Amino acid sequence: MRAAVLRAWRAPLEVIDLPDPDPAPDGVVLRVLACGVCRSDWHAWTGADPDIDLPIVPGHEYCGEVVAVGPGVRRWRVGDRVIAPFILACGHCADCASGNQTICAGQIVPGFTAPGAFAEYVGVAHADANLTALPDTLPEPVAAALGCRVTTAWHALTGRAALRAGEWLAVIGGGGIGLSALILGRALGARVAVVDVVQDKLDFALGLGADAVVNAAHTDAAEALREITGGGADVAIEALGVEETAVTALKSLRKLGRMVQVGMPAGKHASMSIPMDRVYSGQLAIYGTRGMPSWRYPSLLSLLTSHGLDLNPLVARTIALSGAGAELAAFDRPAPPGVAVITDFGN
Repeated sequence: MRAAVLRAWRAPLEVIDLPDPDPAPDGVVLRVLACGVCRSDWHAWTGADPDIDLPIVPGHEYCGEVVAVGPGVRRWRVGDRVIAPFILACGHCADCASGNQTICAGQIVPGFTAPGAFAEYVGVAHADANLTALPDTLPEPVAAALGCRVTTAWHALTGRAALRAGEWLAVIGGGGIGLSALILGRALGARVAVVDVVQDKLDFALGLGADAVVNAAHTDAAEALREITGGGADVAIEALGVEETAVTALKSLRKLGRMVQVGMPAGKHASMSIPMDRVYSGQLAIYGTRGMPSWRYPSLLSLLTSHGLDLNPLVARTIALSGAGAELAAFDRPAPPGVAVITDFGN
């Protein structure tokens, strides 16, 4: 199979031929239909994630068609089209049994702790516990985003912050996570303000229905958000994993507000200095989140169907496998609007 391999931190990805994977006893092999290029992949590329041993095939945000099935798999057959969450939980530990698959101690994360989906084929362990059927109405490039960005935003809004209709949602960062939070937040009945430093991203967010946008390159974003929302947002989503934006998220909240740390803090941002006086005096709640338990897919898919949500605008570019490295390098600077998705695995 053709695969893009990372052999050294920040090095260009090498597109080479590798042996096709075999299914684990409880796993399947997918022919990858689409795979997103995510900021978390950039963290892997820079060497900021301690879980990665080189060489590695990156890619954790994918959908595919089952082409091989392990002997212990009961739910899936060759030819099934599926979505895979990026956290592959074991399905049988105490945390999984309680519905908390995202903290499973035995989890596998393609592209980080196992070969990923920047390849024609990818092995998916614990298939019965993790996979969800890909709806026929969902385009493959959009479905890939359901493996990470859309699902992570959904769990942050509904599983952690419990966003309610009529509340103000502040989204700090207008990338894939931020845009997903915008679309889903609007569908849940919230008013949404988006913060970024790239005006093109803010214009894009307005086109997707943002009630307000703030260019943090030109103003104090937290102060602007408090003015826009009449005292502060009820919920803030931090979508970058950077100290400056985490502080903005906290300072943008009204009293009793809730912040969700969605962006992956890595490297120099693994430890942050945040205004704990604000947390104390405002009686704020801070939640961490990472991914989404697979059992929550039906609620998300139901919302998409019932509201007729169009997620196609999330996908700004479809690229070949050979273009993945350039997309990773683009995260070194403010990236353009929308998400890049690999759909051509032969080039």
